[in-house]
Amino acid sequence: MIRAIFFDFGGVIMRTEFQAPRQHLAERLNMEYEDLVQLVLDSETSRKASIGAATVDQHWAAVMKRLHRPATEAKAIRDEFFGGDVLDRNLINLMRGLRGKYKIGLISNAWNDLRDFIAKEKFDDVFDAMIISAEVNVVKPEERIFQIALDQLKVKAKEAMFVDDFLQNIEGCEKVGMKGLLFNDPEKTIQTLKALL
Repeated sequence: MIRAIFFDFGGVIMRTEFQAPRQHLAERLNMEYEDLVQLVLDSETSRKASIGAATVDQHWAAVMKRLHRPATEAKAIRDEFFGGDVLDRNLINLMRGLRGKYKIGLISNAWNDLRDFIAKEKFDDVFDAMIISAEVNVVKPEERIFQIALDQLKVKAKEAMFVDDFLQNIEGCEKVGMKGLLFNDPEKTIQTLKALL
């Protein structure tokens, strides 16, 4: 009996649908696309920001330093980097529709600005709880983040489901006894979710 459904943010609720802005930025900075992605999303300061050991501003300051660019360009570079990312409003509406019948939660490896972003985009009402790695100082797929999520929504592991686009995170939630649903195609995932519920 499922009582709670948790969703990942990046790669599920918000996805990079258009690579052109990021590709264009990489070219402008004389970098390979993959190297730019690694610098922003998978560098030492990015990892620190994900566990709350650095702020998002400190991370971007480090990025600008590595790029040999003035700090004043940080916002423009950041906007261009994420320029092809799109919120899945259909999925958000589905989550909104499920709320009441189920508890809805977020479990995201993210920096300390995610909660403000969700509020600014006006879908913070969708969640009964938001578990953001920078706030709880632990990242997926570590078991502790899933335990925190279950505790916040006051449900047992077997009563909870988690939707994520990384297999290791699905395996992490299953280790604590939750049901995992791997997200790869939005339409298929929504159909599977509806069928499971």
